[in-house]
Formats: sequence, C-alpha cells, structure tokens
Amino acid sequence: MKKILITALTVALLVACASLHASGQVALPLYADDTRPVEERVEDALARLTLEEKIALLHGQATFSSAGVPRLGIPELWMSDGPHGVRAEVAWSSFAEAHWTNDSCTAFPALTALAATFNPDMAYLYGKAIGEEARYRKKDVLLGPGVNIYRTPLNGRNFEYMGEDPYLASVMVVPYVRGVQENGVAACVKHFALNNQEEARTSVDVRVNERALREIYLPAFHAAVTGGNAWAIMGAYNRHAGEYCCHNERLLQQILKQEWGFTGVVISDWGGTHDTHEAALKGLDIEMGTRKPFTAYYLADSLLAAVRRGEIDEKVIDEKARRVLRLITRTVMNTRRPWGSFATSEHAETGRRVAEEGIVLLKNDGALLPIDPSRIKTIAVIGENATRRLTIGGGSSELKVKREISPLEGLRERLGGRVKIVHAAGYASGPPAYGRVLPAPGNADALREEAVKVAANAELVLFFGGLNKNYRQDSEEGDRLDYNLPFGQDRLIEELLAVNKNVVVVLLSGNAVAMPWIRRVPAIVQAWYGGSEAGNAIARVLDGTVNPSGKLPFTFPVRLEDNAAHAFGTTAYPGENGVESYLEDILVGYRWHDTRRVPPLFAFGHGLSYTTFEYGKPSTDKKTYARDEVIRVRFALRNNGKMAGSEVAQLYVSAPGALVPRPAKELKAFTKVALQTGETREVILEIPASRLAYWDETTSGWKIEPGKYTLQTGSSSRDIKHRVTVTIL
Repeated sequence: MKKILITALTVALLVACASLHASGQVALPLYADDTRPVEERVEDALARLTLEEKIALLHGQATFSSAGVPRLGIPELWMSDGPHGVRAEVAWSSFAEAHWTNDSCTAFPALTALAATFNPDMAYLYGKAIGEEARYRKKDVLLGPGVNIYRTPLNGRNFEYMGEDPYLASVMVVPYVRGVQENGVAACVKHFALNNQEEARTSVDVRVNERALREIYLPAFHAAVTGGNAWAIMGAYNRHAGEYCCHNERLLQQILKQEWGFTGVVISDWGGTHDTHEAALKGLDIEMGTRKPFTAYYLADSLLAAVRRGEIDEKVIDEKARRVLRLITRTVMNTRRPWGSFATSEHAETGRRVAEEGIVLLKNDGALLPIDPSRIKTIAVIGENATRRLTIGGGSSELKVKREISPLEGLRERLGGRVKIVHAAGYASGPPAYGRVLPAPGNADALREEAVKVAANAELVLFFGGLNKNYRQDSEEGDRLDYNLPFGQDRLIEELLAVNKNVVVVLLSGNAVAMPWIRRVPAIVQAWYGGSEAGNAIARVLDGTVNPSGKLPFTFPVRLEDNAAHAFGTTAYPGENGVESYLEDILVGYRWHDTRRVPPLFAFGHGLSYTTFEYGKPSTDKKTYARDEVIRVRFALRNNGKMAGSEVAQLYVSAPGALVPRPAKELKAFTKVALQTGETREVILEIPASRLAYWDETTSGWKIEPGKYTLQTGSSSRDIKHRVTVTIL
C-alpha cells in the first residue's frame, strides 16, 4: 500500500508541476511534461539516467513490480495477472496472498468463452471493463490476453486462450487490447510463442516449419502488435529452435521488433530467463520472476558487470531502457488516463453478456430446451460443478472475486418460484491444488447413488459436469492425462440416463472432452468458465430468456487420437528427449479434420440456436479480382423460427487447384447477425485478396497464388450452405 501511495503522490506532484510550468513559474523537465511528444520525453529521461539506473529498470524489484528512478521522480511499474480478472494482491517477494480486504474483483469469462462469442464488440467491452479494473487497482500492465493456439485438448491452459483458428484469434484480440489500453494500462499479450502445452513447458524445444509458424502460430500476435498497438509482449517458457523464447533472436529481435516494428516492452514469463548475455542480446527488456534475490537476476548485477567489462555495449542497455521508459510514459506517467472502476454492476453485466453470447448449444434433440416451467414440476440439478467455485485454482489466473453466482443459484433465482429444484453432487473432486492432486472428499459410490435417486424422481435432469481448475485439468503447469471426463462422470451420466431419459448435460470447462454417451443424451450445452455471473448467464440461456448464439472456437474430436497433434505419436506430443516436432504442419484443428476427412464430434464454428436460419445463395461483385482488391460476398440471411436470435455467418475459402498444399478450407471472414422472427437481412462479408496468401518458404514471404478460389458460406466448418467461385489474377 505504501508503494502505491508514493506513486499516486508522484503523479499528483507532476500534475502540479505541469500546471506551474504552463504558467511560466517553473521549468519542467521534458520527461515530466506529458504535453510533449512521448519520444521527446523518453529521450530526455534516458539522457539523465546513470548506467545503474538504466539497468534497474530492466528487472523485477518485487513479485509484480519493476523499478522506476526515484531520483528523477520516474515511478515504478506495477503488473498483475491475469487474462480474465485482476489477481488478488500478493506479498512483495513471493506469490503468497497479501490478504487485503479491498481486492475482490469481477471475474470475467475465460477467453475460450469470449472467443466463442465470435463478436469483436464483446471483445472490446471485455477489454475496456477489465482495463478499468486494472486501472482502479493502480496496475500499469495487465498480463493478458493469451492467444496461443489450441493444438491439443490436453493443454492445461487452453481455457486462457482464443481457440484453434488464427484468424478468429486475430480478430478478437485487437479490440480486447484496445479496450484495455484506453485506460492507460498496457495489455501484455502472451505467451510469445509456441507455448501450446504445459507438459515440460519450461524446457521443451518446439520445432515447427516456418510456414506453420507464420500461418498458424504468429498471426494473432501480429494482429495484437500491428492492429492493436499492444504495449507489451510476454515471452514464453518453452524453447524454439534451441533458444528459450524469452531470449530468442529469431522471434524477439528479427520478427517482433525488426519485421513487425514493435515499439513496446518484452517481459519475460516469471522465471523464464536463463542467461545474462542471451537475455541482453536477444530481445528481452524486463526480467520477472527469477527465483533469487532481485539483485541476482540475470538482467541485474551480472548485466551491470558485463557492461563494465565491455562484454555488452551500453547502447544495448539504452535501447531496453528506452522501451521501458516509453511504457512508463504511456501508463503511470500519463496524467490523462481515467481513474478506472472496480467490481461494479456494469462490469458484472459485461461479464454476463459475454458469458451468455459465448454459451454454445451443442445438441438439442426433442423439446428439453429451452425449459418450460409450465410443463415441469421438479428439476434435478446433478453435479459438483453446479455449486463449485470455478474462479479459484488454475494457476496464475486464480481470482479472488467479489461474488460468484453458481449455476444452482442462477436456476433457483429464475425458476425456483415455479419449479421444485433438488440438488445432488453426484461426484466430487478434491479442492483446487496447484501442482499436486488432492483426494476427493466423500464416498464416490454414495454420492452417485444419491444422485441417481434424485434423478429418478424428477421430470428433467440438468447435469453440471466437465472439468475444473484442479491440477491436471484446466490448470497451469500440467496437462490433462485423459480425454474423458474425470471423477467417474461418464459412468454417472449413464446411470442417470438409465432412470431418466430427459437429461441435459451442461459442461463447464475450457477444453474439449470425450462423450461416449452422446447418442443417448438429448441436449448438451458447452458453458465454459463464465466468471462472476456464470450462474445467471447459464440460467438465462437454459430458460430461453437468452437465445444461445455461441460457436465453438475449437474442434471436439471423437477420440484423442483424431486430433492432429496426437496422430503422430509422442514425437509430436509431448515430445521426445526434450524436442517436440509439430508434424501436422499447418493442419491444426478443423484444417486437419476437414483435409484428412476425420469426422469430428463437434466441428469448429458449430453452435445451435432455439430458432432456425436460412442462408441465401451468395454472390460477388465480379468473378475476377486483382491481388490488391477486396472480394465482397453478399447473401441473404433469414430467421425462419419463432424466436429472435443471432447467427454467426462464416465464410471459408479453399484453393482446389493450388500448387502447394492447402487446407480443405480456412476461415477468412465472419459476422454475427441479430435477426427478429421472420426478418431477412443482407450480409456482406469482405475478404481482401491478400488474406488468401500463404507463406512461401522459398522466398520467405507471403504469396498470393493466382487461380480459382472457392468461397463457402456456412454455420460451421462442416455445415457449408453454399459456394461461389472467384478467380485471382
């Protein structure tokens, strides 16, 4: 608290000095006058620093803080996890909770839920709201969002990311970053790059060809930098081509800073730095989390000694200090940034809206959903996830929340006055355990038997299962060990079906799961981790107040071995002898399933509604386009059902005559369209011809191959409605 008060006083003094300077009463240094251009202020400040002060800027001084320059009144930087909420305060030099009483935040839905909205407007509202919370808590850097690609359903951190498709992630990350940074808080986009598993994450050496790197794993980062103007990037724990990603010449220097023109700061993941000279010379700017005294960090005393010995040029230090000063100027020394707000009703509403739009109706045979209370007297709510807190656990994304509405609470609030609701846990897992497995409380057989009895006496069963934030589930530092549901849930679902055929399965998770019972379950809902308002959002979708409109941001394979990363054995996942080869190349997710004709359980982009939509035949402005033109695809979309609803109209492109291997189809445009009952609207999707390029490894650049391209409109990668062909000259 003392540090934050000092920072606030510093800013107040700067504002006062600026006023005096404007009136001619005092000469204010350029670096402290935020009416001057940022670069002038940065260069002025840099010229005033000693070597020791420059180096002090480059490493942590606390668990989540890096130093300023007290002599000159330049304040320190304060950082915070995470991607879907501002983490509780921790101790100065450890991750132990500080036990403040005023740091209970809003938990926003996990980023898989945001991606499932397929709605950039929701991404902006999300970023703006979480940025306001970070600003209120006096955080200068928010460690998120995460845009690593969903490669395997075993990855413990998939719930923190935006799915398997690079175009979808690119479209969604830009407004998120802009929303955060409007508050004068830097978005730190992570984890750059190829951090696609938690297994051996701090050591595995990822080998991937340049084309797959460019087409699949880098686009979302590129969009965040060039489209979102992200002020910070976090390096990844893993290695790529033999070098750690937190100091990787190819990724950080050549691609990020030189090729993309990134002007921000590269921050290490906590403990991701391994060598002084490597870190200094290969792109790292701020080192965080190294587990030794702060002065013993690689970019601390040992770096100072290396410069004094002439091993590292001071110009290298200047460039790093320049970037850090630029970040300080953009954030904590920006006296015009708003004050922010924290855990407000407006933020809760934003979270609920995102959760509602992200919920995916996977299956709805019969008339179970939406729930009609006039036809049902008793609902059995089964499953631990109906009541379990899902904002705790998971690693660095764990949150201390102001409130968290469970599904059971949400259902009782909306339906409790009209329907009898009975709950039975049915199964139980241990409490959240980061880094270890704790035994489940209670007797599994007794819990299951009680749930079956409750289900037998109800007209409708709502089973709330899935995963949770325990280690080896959706959690940092360890991948899942099994594709099936844990804690005997598959057996429980089968036994529930044996006594009651009206079972709705609601999955709360950030990952795909196997569904051996799928043919017998009439309705399935993917509800993700919905944050503070999860229960209200789920209840409003189940009772039809909200018509579901979410779409899957990744493919659900039938079996684990149907996933591309698992089709090549341990060489491709989790790696052998410390090396992992991405042998599936560019065929990640639906690209693999559609190209290799491997039927998915549920396709990328899939999501049903309580209404029905009709797609008209598409047309284009013309049939032939130059490489610098924009293709406009037009078609009618009609709501033929009895409810207002929204549909995500998707456009996929294939190049059947391509001379190089191309996926069967790739998402290249989408839009979310809200339609009233009976309403028809013209949809226009634009595709710059440049979006059809592939990475040519022979020329090390993007290339648009001339020829015919098939444009396919549909509601998922497997539900294609119509096609139209154009030619690129």
